[in-house]
Amino acid sequence: AFRARCARDKLLAAFGPLPVRLSTANTYSYRKVDVPFQEYVERLLQPQDPARLGSDTLYFFGDNNFTEWGPLFQHYVPPPFRIPGTSPAYSFGIAGSGSGVPFHWHGPGFSEVIFGRKRWFLYPPDKTPHFHPNETTLAWLQHTYPTLPPGQRPLECTLRPGEVLYFPDRWWHATLNLDTSVFISTFLG
Repeated sequence: AFRARCARDKLLAAFGPLPVRLSTANTYSYRKVDVPFQEYVERLLQPQDPARLGSDTLYFFGDNNFTEWGPLFQHYVPPPFRIPGTSPAYSFGIAGSGSGVPFHWHGPGFSEVIFGRKRWFLYPPDKTPHFHPNETTLAWLQHTYPTLPPGQRPLECTLRPGEVLYFPDRWWHATLNLDTSVFISTFLG
């Protein structure tokens, strides 16, 4: 039911005029911009330009009002993963191909892909990756990744619709949407 409601036409019909808060797609997400959801989908939800910095790329993930989006989220059935003593916080996202969030870390959680494919790159807490915080994941993949010796490459995987990835506490991770993607992350804190 949740996946069916996340189809483009359904989301536009239900939420088109509502404002959404976009963040820059850099490590620190400093800048926030509010636009109507329909404008995001029709004008900004495009493949990543490899020449653009993350600080110039807007990304729909995590900063949106769960009251307004409640009719959608009430249909989400999260995977049955829990850490005792934690409560979940959800972050919903929609992003264009080639976009993503460069390396960063936070507490534990998991991410599920609803539509599209999302590639993940992960390093344990004791291995800080080499990256620039305003470089997009796509630029990192094209320029830095090929120069890494095999022993310095991250763990990686690609999630497809219905698949879930657990990310441990304080693990460095970066994401790259291989298609226009709809996804939801659950932070356990």
